[in-house]
This record gives sequence, C-alpha cells and structure tokens, in this order.
Amino acid sequence: MNTKLIPAALLAASMLGLGGCATMDRQTVGTVGGAVVGGLVGDAVGGTGATILGAGAGALAGRELTKPGHTLNR
Repeated sequence: MNTKLIPAALLAASMLGLGGCATMDRQTVGTVGGAVVGGLVGDAVGGTGATILGAGAGALAGRELTKPGHTLNR
C-alpha cells in the first residue's frame, strides 16, 4: 500500500468524524482539525518531534482562523 495514501485516508476519516460532532462549536472543530492536519504534515516532514510541533502549530492556526470576527468567518 502506498505510504502517502495512509495519511490521506486518516485525514479524511478524522475530518468526517469531526463533521459528525454536532455539539462541538466551530472553533473547537477548527482547533482539532488543525491539529490533525498539522500532525500529519509534521509526520511527513520529520519524526516524532516534527509531528508534535506540527500538531501544536496546526491547532493554534485552526483556533485562530475560526475565532469569531476573523476575516474567514465573515
């Protein structure tokens, strides 16, 4: 199995799972989704440290981009 297909399938499954969480607000979904994407990108770039840093950076970006009043939310 292609090793690039596995992270893409994990990303798709994670995003579908998050979409089903009706009780989560938009900012929480953005934070968790950003962490998932960042973690996958970090894993593709480097080892464990890069995965952790990528997840943290993705969570921060996802939270900031989904804050009320952000340009993307207008």
